[in-house]
Amino acid sequence: MKKTLVALSVLAAASAQAGIEVYNQDSVSVNLHGDIEVTYQNSKSSKSMTQQIEDADFGFDVRYAINDQVSFGGYWEFDGSQSNNSEATKNGDTYVALYTKDFGDIKVGRLCTAIDDAGIGNDYQFGLNSFFDGLDLACADEGLRYDYDNGTVYATVGYIQNKLVKGGNTATPGLGSKADDEAYIDGKLGVRAAGFDFTLFAADTEVVDQKNQVEKEYTLLGLEARFSGVENLNLSAAYYTLEEKTSGVSSDVDTMALAADYTVGAWVFGTGYSVSEEDKSNWEEDVVFVNAGYALAPSTTAYVELAKVDSDDVLFNEDLAVVGVKASF
Repeated sequence: MKKTLVALSVLAAASAQAGIEVYNQDSVSVNLHGDIEVTYQNSKSSKSMTQQIEDADFGFDVRYAINDQVSFGGYWEFDGSQSNNSEATKNGDTYVALYTKDFGDIKVGRLCTAIDDAGIGNDYQFGLNSFFDGLDLACADEGLRYDYDNGTVYATVGYIQNKLVKGGNTATPGLGSKADDEAYIDGKLGVRAAGFDFTLFAADTEVVDQKNQVEKEYTLLGLEARFSGVENLNLSAAYYTLEEKTSGVSSDVDTMALAADYTVGAWVFGTGYSVSEEDKSNWEEDVVFVNAGYALAPSTTAYVELAKVDSDDVLFNEDLAVVGVKASF
């Protein structure tokens, strides 16, 4: 089983943001948003420090007001950073949506579902990993997502139909590897009260590894807790358990994580720790990071981050470092 970690920080879904309003007339609004991030860093596979283009995206959020309660919208994103230093810009999230003021929103198309929102803390680079063996199962075509948030209680349900065939002899497991009724479903349920924020996550899916001709089933449960009741201080903790079944053989990976950040003027200082263990092989991996970010301007941050990895995997580099700048609008 390939070892699977989770994110210590929120993975920013490519979803519609407020952005910059470029048009608003006759009940029609158009907003433009974008992200850019450039780093100088090493990695687990290399001690050499190299420049990386991490983020280079922009998108349009168009909405048509039907009445005071309901709006119809379309969203499309141009993703220039599907991989580091990518030269090609491709379609990112592309969906239509029905938005309501009191009853939630429904999105249909290419999008990310609930698990894409999972994670705690504020790491910039080195707390990030995926739940399902590096597969981006929560972001795909044929998606359906419902969101509800009344300020105290919030919920999301996501579904990927998965009847598109992605092509013949792929060596990569994932959704769409055969044309049947496979599907991916996930959800989250949360509540905010007295400075606390609790979120429960669940996901279930099957994928087919055509290279090895085996089916894999994944079931994920997660619980996240955040506390922001002290001015300028954020504390968070999380626990995730992921069960993988391959040809009927089950294996579990459990992950516990802690994170904190503190704001002093334009500075934000953060730290986090996670430990992941697999029961079948007694594999374990620990990750700890510290960072500091400085707000150069609104929505613009320069940062430095250091991390230490202690893993049973064979790594070429356990001491990680990054200097970066990111901006969004």
